[in-house]
Amino acid sequence: MSETQTTQSLSHAILTDDHAAAWMGLELLAVGDGTATISMQLRKEMLNGFGIAHGGMVFALADTAFALSCNPAEGSADTITVASGVDINFLKPGIPGRTLTARGERVAQQGRSGVYDITVTQSTPSGEDEVLAIFRGRSRTIPKPA
Repeated sequence: MSETQTTQSLSHAILTDDHAAAWMGLELLAVGDGTATISMQLRKEMLNGFGIAHGGMVFALADTAFALSCNPAEGSADTITVASGVDINFLKPGIPGRTLTARGERVAQQGRSGVYDITVTQSTPSGEDEVLAIFRGRSRTIPKPA
């Protein structure tokens, strides 16, 4: 797929059986070759003891955008691309009720290894987006498990 999909028929093979993504209420906003954009509403059960976004929830959002960016939307019969390592930097607290958006983009690909950057933003009351976290993922394409 060479162009980004942004139609109502938008789908990704990974999301078919992704129960975590369903629980998080993820919405697929765009997907293309090496890119994906998803969003979710930050709900109270996603907060930590300080009343802000649990880091694991922000990570899960970014990790899902990473997986969607690494794998073709139609899926593959022979291979899957998985994380070989990731880093995340949390820059601001996630505020309850706000919409968090993760945008993934391939930075480099060599053979079966790739590097992807995911930027997580949150909406502000003024309607602007502010950067909440930066995630860098390293991927590896492997044979599909039997």
